[in-house]
Amino acid sequence: MAKQYDVLFRLLLLGDSGVGKTCLLCRFTDNEFHPSHISTIGVDFKMKTLEIDGIKVRIQIWDTAGQERYQTITKQYYRRAQGIFLVYDITSERSFQHIMKWASDVDEYAPDNIQKILIGNKSDEEEKRQVATEQGNKLAKDYGMDFFETSASTNYNITESFTRLAEQVLAANKKDLDLLKASVTDELNLAALEEEEGITDGAAASQKGCWC
Repeated sequence: MAKQYDVLFRLLLLGDSGVGKTCLLCRFTDNEFHPSHISTIGVDFKMKTLEIDGIKVRIQIWDTAGQERYQTITKQYYRRAQGIFLVYDITSERSFQHIMKWASDVDEYAPDNIQKILIGNKSDEEEKRQVATEQGNKLAKDYGMDFFETSASTNYNITESFTRLAEQVLAANKKDLDLLKASVTDELNLAALEEEEGITDGAAASQKGCWC
């Protein structure tokens, strides 16, 4: 059977609870959007393959819980990631202010060469906006990140932002591609990774379906 991808990268979605991380993930991987909100418990993930510069890149995208009680769990995944989305909700000034805390955690726990993109989600809710586009642009510039405003509801900038981070990760790791050649199968599952990480039963649970 022909190899389905050349390299595997792990991306993380970080941000406060309710900013729409699960909605972004489900829109990108399954082109689905469900407005009902069910908070992610612990960590969940989905997979998608992109072709970038002739290389088949399999991205494993981890959706992390924003609640404080789960952050000890999610920090265990930082060191395994090559790319991170820092996500806030444009209708929540509080979620925007918390990006600095999330970025600080990334600096502390993630690899030095990790690639980051800032996402201002829910751009379709303009009438509720509390964070100006210029604020997002400035914060991203201060941290040396690209910036996208997105809407999982309308599918605005979803593919563009995920593809951009995958491109950045690929560029940053090109010299190590031979080391990153996928040695795992498409059947890679959350349970095996939990066992590898030594996470106790019940510490991280996978949500079924695409509810956000």
